[in-house]
Amino acid sequence: MYAFEFDRPATLDEAIALMSEEEAQALGGGQTLIPTLKQRLAAPARLVSLTAIPELAGVCVADDGALCVGATTTHAAIAQEAAAHYPALAALAGNIGDPAVRNRGTIGGSVANNDPSACYPAAVLASGATIKTANREIAADDFFEGMFATALEEGEIVTEIRFPVPEKAAYMKFEQPASRFALVGVFVAKFAGGVRVAVTGASEEGVFRWTEAEEALSANFSPDAISGLSLAADNMIGDLHGTPEYRAHLAKVMTGRAVAAAG
Repeated sequence: MYAFEFDRPATLDEAIALMSEEEAQALGGGQTLIPTLKQRLAAPARLVSLTAIPELAGVCVADDGALCVGATTTHAAIAQEAAAHYPALAALAGNIGDPAVRNRGTIGGSVANNDPSACYPAAVLASGATIKTANREIAADDFFEGMFATALEEGEIVTEIRFPVPEKAAYMKFEQPASRFALVGVFVAKFAGGVRVAVTGASEEGVFRWTEAEEALSANFSPDAISGLSLAADNMIGDLHGTPEYRAHLAKVMTGRAVAAAG
């Protein structure tokens, strides 16, 4: 590690002021950022912890039925508090990492980091969620811009994620055994107006929607509806865990399993 300033503001206004300073970095649960600092892959001059701001934590249901999740809400809290309202999201949260990770990691940190193998981006994108920051709202379709890239501006703080609750939904993840990140993960959400399918862990461009599967499943919400479809291996991740072709095939398999689980 190296020397840096550390602040733990008690209000959002204080956090916004601190984040306006040069080389400031927001800190949620630290499950990605702290290892990154240890490896000297990032070197912010100031860390601004968001975990002491009460308004950024917790799960609630809005008047329109949407599930509102504060940015510093831990995976463990979401697994428990969202279960009665959005079971698929709760199940996803309860299967992230191990107990230590689930009790420290936050949804806001995960979404803002946009790791290409993280689980939450698939849920956010498939749900058509809205990412709220301290000064605006960003639709999920406009938020994720590529591997580790989002629409967030310098110093912008995620405050809440608002999930429309679908009629049916499920997430299926093929885990990388050591990290429990998604080798490929697929979140399927069925709404009255159609089906959304988001794939994580597979593409070099990060989480993405599989629009062909969405069209087929909107017409027939059944695993058989995608039997004749295939994903191109172009831009898929290839590494020691799997070839691009393997990940493309696995995305189809996980989509079918998610539909079966949801239905």
